[in-house]
This record gives sequence, C-alpha cells and structure tokens, in this order.
Amino acid sequence: MADAAAGHGRGRPEADQQVGLAGAGVPDQAERLALELDLADRLLSRLSLRSSEMTARIAALVRDAGFYADLPDRAAVLLAEIGVSGISYAAAKLQLALCFHHAVLDAQDDLVDAITRLRELTQSGDYACHVEIAHFMAGLPLPEHTAQARWIDGRRSTARGTPARFSTAARAPPRPPDRRASIT
Repeated sequence: MADAAAGHGRGRPEADQQVGLAGAGVPDQAERLALELDLADRLLSRLSLRSSEMTARIAALVRDAGFYADLPDRAAVLLAEIGVSGISYAAAKLQLALCFHHAVLDAQDDLVDAITRLRELTQSGDYACHVEIAHFMAGLPLPEHTAQARWIDGRRSTARGTPARFSTAARAPPRPPDRRASIT
C-alpha cells in the first residue's frame, strides 16, 4: 500500500502538468474533477480499455447529475454501448448514477423507476450495495427480501447516512463547467 501511495505521489505532478494544474492552485473541487476527467478521457482514448472508459463516462454523468436535462438521454446511449460491449456490470453502475441524478433533482417518481431497474440488474446479489445506496440516497426504506450488502465495518447506519448527504448537498452548488462534449 505504501508503494502504491508513493507511486501515486510521484505521478501526480506529471498528471497535473498534463492538465495544466501544476502550480495553478485550482480554486475548487468541481473544476479539478472536470480537469481530471478530461485527462482520463484523453489518456483512455488511445487505449482499448472499454471498462475504464465506461467508468470514466459514468463518472462524468455523476458529475453532471442534477444539472443537465439531457443526462437521461446520454445515459441511454451509454447503456446501449454497454450492452454492445458486453461489460454487463457497468449497467448497474450506470443505473446507480441515474438514481443519483434523480435524487439530486428530488424527482421521486423517476427515482423509484430507476431503483426498480437497478434492482432488476442486481437480482443475482452482485452489486447489492448499489440498491442499498440508491435507497439511502432517496431516504427510502429497503423493501423486504432485498439482497443486502455486507458492509466492511459492519455498520449499515454509516452507509445509510452518507449517500443521502451527498445527494442533498449536490442540490445546492453552482452549475459545473459544461464539459459534456469532451467526455461523451
């Protein structure tokens, strides 16, 4: 772990240099995230790492959650690409991102529909934590017979509070820079 942290520390200045952050003192986290996602997109564009590319595109949707009306359409396009690519586990991550978008907008009907689709994607019990997190974001109780995740610290109460705080907090910040064209 120490070697990995040291390697990350050595690589960070190079990455900052590539996206123009070196010595720039980026003022806010949203701008730094946008720049890092742009860097990931540029670096992945030369490789055939579909799974990583899908994850980066899902992360961009999470970044844009609550701000762009076209987000569900962008997610639908990405879902079709996921289906073609055969990276089936990415569909659950994408659906969780949609749940976050609807939670940020406080669009309860859309959120319930998205959770239902997420539940269908995770029927096997794989990624059960996604269903729990979506319920926690929405402030909804878990239905009976829900496959439940085993949390590392064993405390479901910790997991219950955090996603709701994220989705509530995301309702307030200013609109992020429009970087959709560079990510999708």
